[in-house]
Amino acid sequence: MDENVWPPITEVPAELRSLSWAATTCALPLGASVRGVVIGRQPFGAFVRVDGVPDAMALVEITTMPQGMELPALGARVVGEVIGHAEHNHQVRLRLHDDGRRAE
Repeated sequence: MDENVWPPITEVPAELRSLSWAATTCALPLGASVRGVVIGRQPFGAFVRVDGVPDAMALVEITTMPQGMELPALGARVVGEVIGHAEHNHQVRLRLHDDGRRAE
C-alpha cells in the first residue's frame, strides 16, 4: 500500500474558511502544544488533524522533524508544537516533539 496519501478535502465556502481560519489561529497560537492524528502523508511531510480544533489542518514538514525521526504513519497519534500559520493555504505548521513522544 502506498503511504503517500493526500488528506481528505471537503468543500467549504470561502467566507466560512476565513471565519474558521481566524478561530483556528486563535485556538492554536505559536508555541501551543497540540495532539492529533496523521490523516495524510506526502514525501515532504505529514498532515495532521488537530484534536479539539476540527477545522484545523496542520502540516509537519520533514525539514522540521528531529534528526533521525521517520515520518509518522497514517493514523499515528502525534504530539507537537505550533511553529507557524500559513495564511495562503490555511495550514498550521507543526514541529513534532524532539523526544519522539506519541500521543496516548
